[in-house]
Amino acid sequence: MSDENKNGVDTTGHSWDGIEEYNNPLPRWWLWTFYATIIWGIGYTIAYPAWPLINSATKGVLGYSTRAEVAAEIAKFDEMNAPIEAKLVAADLTGIAADAELANYTVNAGAAVFQTWCAQCHGSGAAGAVGYPNLLDDDWLWGGDIEAIHFTVSHGIRNETDGDARYSEMPAFGDILEEEEIAQAVQFVRSLSGQTHDAALAADGAVVFADNCAACHGETGTGDRDQGAPNLTDAIWLFGGSEEALTQTVTNSRFGVMPSWADRLSEADIRAVAAYVHQLGGGE
Repeated sequence: MSDENKNGVDTTGHSWDGIEEYNNPLPRWWLWTFYATIIWGIGYTIAYPAWPLINSATKGVLGYSTRAEVAAEIAKFDEMNAPIEAKLVAADLTGIAADAELANYTVNAGAAVFQTWCAQCHGSGAAGAVGYPNLLDDDWLWGGDIEAIHFTVSHGIRNETDGDARYSEMPAFGDILEEEEIAQAVQFVRSLSGQTHDAALAADGAVVFADNCAACHGETGTGDRDQGAPNLTDAIWLFGGSEEALTQTVTNSRFGVMPSWADRLSEADIRAVAAYVHQLGGGE
């Protein structure tokens, strides 16, 4: 008599090196639990959003939505903050810091706005990077008082979507000057900020600078905020102050763009982030 007959259980019919496997039934409790999970899964996909479609997913008969939950939570806090945001919008920008309650809310709200929308370019600590201004120092291309910062955030710089965007454009002097003249101008600019330079080239570069650069950067190179022309005497460089970087700047020019935030953020958010940036340490 075979083993399967002795035990009263059939085998699976498979044999591995002479070893056969009994075809024992699954425990009833496990089997019913398994069936229950199948039923529960089918019910869940009917009741809640589940199956992906081409443009969305099945909605579910209960109409549940995590997005709706988040929207409701946001609306709840918007309603709670509405009175102080109205106060912020109505306040004079220069008077925000004098109101303890308003200043506290503004700095915290502004920090959240900054981390969400501004940190990608200016850095999480606002120290900037090559081509993106450091907002912690007192070197401002377009002005660092709170009203100037508010205007810059609202309208942006050199974008094509806001008619009030701050705008200036440095010509590419590679199309205007000879390479020797560019080298002379670079040495003169380095001399303005006390960097090592070729004195002979810098002397000739003073003439090149006066003829081509002084109209925007000023006769002494201290810049002009009305034009967004950098101060060249403070050794603070947006794109670098090495000979290579300055040669690249003079030859090909620079054209940084900042988007307008007036159509993306509320006035309260813009005021909050302007106040936040202003109090970081470099605001005037």
